[in-house]
Amino acid sequence: MKRLFHRMGNRMGALALGAAVAAAGTALAFTQKSQADSHGAPVKVEVDERPVARDAGGRTTFAPVVKKVGPGVVKVFTTTKAREMSYSAPPEMDDFFRRFFGEQFGERAPRRSYGIPSQKGVGSGVIATKDGYILTNNHVVDGADEVKVALQDGREFTAKVIGRDPKTDVAVIKINANNLPAVAMADSDKVEVGDIVLAVGNPFGIGQTVTTGIVSATGRGGTVGLDYEDFIQTDAAINPGNSGGALVDVEGRLIGINTAILSRSGGNQGIGFAIPVNLARSVMDSLVSDGRVTRGYLGVRPQDVTPALAKEFKLQDATGVLLGDVTADSPAEKAGLKSGDIILEFGGKKVKDARHFRLEVAQTRPGQSVPVKLLRDGKTETLEVKAGEVPGTQTLAKAEKSESGDNGTLNGVTVADLDRAARQELKAPENLKGAVITEVQPDSAAAEAGLRPGDVIQEINRKPVRDANEAVKLTEHPESKTTLLRIWREGGSHYLLVDESQEGAKAG
Repeated sequence: MKRLFHRMGNRMGALALGAAVAAAGTALAFTQKSQADSHGAPVKVEVDERPVARDAGGRTTFAPVVKKVGPGVVKVFTTTKAREMSYSAPPEMDDFFRRFFGEQFGERAPRRSYGIPSQKGVGSGVIATKDGYILTNNHVVDGADEVKVALQDGREFTAKVIGRDPKTDVAVIKINANNLPAVAMADSDKVEVGDIVLAVGNPFGIGQTVTTGIVSATGRGGTVGLDYEDFIQTDAAINPGNSGGALVDVEGRLIGINTAILSRSGGNQGIGFAIPVNLARSVMDSLVSDGRVTRGYLGVRPQDVTPALAKEFKLQDATGVLLGDVTADSPAEKAGLKSGDIILEFGGKKVKDARHFRLEVAQTRPGQSVPVKLLRDGKTETLEVKAGEVPGTQTLAKAEKSESGDNGTLNGVTVADLDRAARQELKAPENLKGAVITEVQPDSAAAEAGLRPGDVIQEINRKPVRDANEAVKLTEHPESKTTLLRIWREGGSHYLLVDESQEGAKAG
């Protein structure tokens, strides 16, 4: 049976309503630069971790819950400006054009141009703090040149994108306002299947709408194509435009951020997914306080414990994860972990399977020491592991000025090596060399020029780029703040000019 997944950002214009979700670069690791002026200040959210009351008493109305939550759910409008792009045919086409049209084409095939029309979109968001931080989905604001927020009381604000995390589809935006009706957050780890929930958002841009249902499942993964999925599944009606909206419990506390539906038509069919608020809050805290998403790294290859493996390792049930490999000189090896170990608990929590284990590791701050309970040779023991940071990613230019006052070029662009997994994800040819872009700050000159995640930088100022390290070196101590890039995208190469000498940039 063919399954189509839809994210609910209602992007209008050139995009059809309820377009199918594209896979989100599962192989690419990256860091992100924040645009917040937070100076490391933590996000002050209201948290109520009490489990929801689960007595058998019925309810006749949810009106008090809606009145409590409604003001804290906003409408998010986005605008993407029209752009003119140009590209060259792939290098292998050079001989073809010279053969038929002569040497006047030089060393490259002729360049072509095409226009990308302006686009408008509408989604939802949830006010997380009284001073204006709002949680929404990455796909709601991704690529937007302007983001506006409309409150239920009629006020409208221009929002600033603080940070985005495509790996979880979480984004944080900020408006300049105080004493806002922030929605209290619950502990999403305490949500149970069968709990009654309400979905609040702006489907199809018609205005705030509330639907109700139950929690159909928890811990859903492998559904939308994100790197880190731990969705709450619900049958509460969710439709295009609900993206970034609130999934709340019967006490009006936020338990999830609505993000996707399983649908053949693009409309609700009773299977919707929400990002657990614990995960969303962790990403928000990292973006606001650290300026980027930092994820823990151990350097192990975990695999699920099957019933057959459980029997072989003399386990009572098939829980935990088996370490198939431990990377040399990794945090795991330094802590004493070995291949063949079975991880039973991580940070005091029981380990269910490999996917949940990766989630727990990712949410561990680099440098934090975590107790790991394991089974080795039939005996249990506990080791302390100090998490590292995911390797293989680099930011081309720092947001902070260096001592010399020069912060390089391509500010706000993050790259990674074009490894085998990235090639497979991007369908890049084996002979392609370069550094793959994993993140571009929305308000940067690079974004204005048209750079986007998934582009492969082949040249910087006519000098070849072989990997991320080389890309970094070529952006340090530049002679000019204007950078000529040759990039590969979707089967072909073209040039872009990024001008950081003044506000804005232009595409060449």
